[in-house]
Amino acid sequence: MPRPPATVFAAILAAGTSSRFGATKQTENLGGVTLVQRAVQLATRVCGSRVITVIGHDASNVLRCMHADSAFIVVNDAYQSGLGSSIAAAARACPAQADALLLLLADQVLVTESHLNTLLDLWSGAADEIVATAFAGTEGPPVLLPRATFTDLRGLTGDSGARALFRDPRFRLRSVPFEDAAVDIDAPEDLDALT
Repeated sequence: MPRPPATVFAAILAAGTSSRFGATKQTENLGGVTLVQRAVQLATRVCGSRVITVIGHDASNVLRCMHADSAFIVVNDAYQSGLGSSIAAAARACPAQADALLLLLADQVLVTESHLNTLLDLWSGAADEIVATAFAGTEGPPVLLPRATFTDLRGLTGDSGARALFRDPRFRLRSVPFEDAAVDIDAPEDLDALT
């Protein structure tokens, strides 16, 4: 008997200060689309209306540049403390019916709809199974984090992300190779190289 379809929410992390970029990179254009808008559109194609966008730094400008409906907007007032605070904000905003959270970074601009669907397809639906992206000799986002991780995610602080859970014996890690996930926009020249 096939398992019922899982309810997966996407969470786009777009709250950072972009200190290495020197400007709010989430609002920069690539091919006529802002980075945050591109991420929202991608997540919407995969998860429908189940999209949470976490903003913080320059929040009003990032919100204005989205030009797309994210079902849930979360403002992370603690964004300066690092990525962990944004993951925690997304996990706290995740509705009770969520079976998993698919974390995406707004600056990983080469991530594809096909790759995200592969992550979802590989997930067995088990509450203790994490499905991460493998690139550049490591695992990281985009990553599907099941419901059993939510309590841990809600407690994240500072700049520590969810990677510690990958080695936690309570969870099983599966990964999907996707080298393009190694490309992120940290500096203006990274964006220039793609245009």
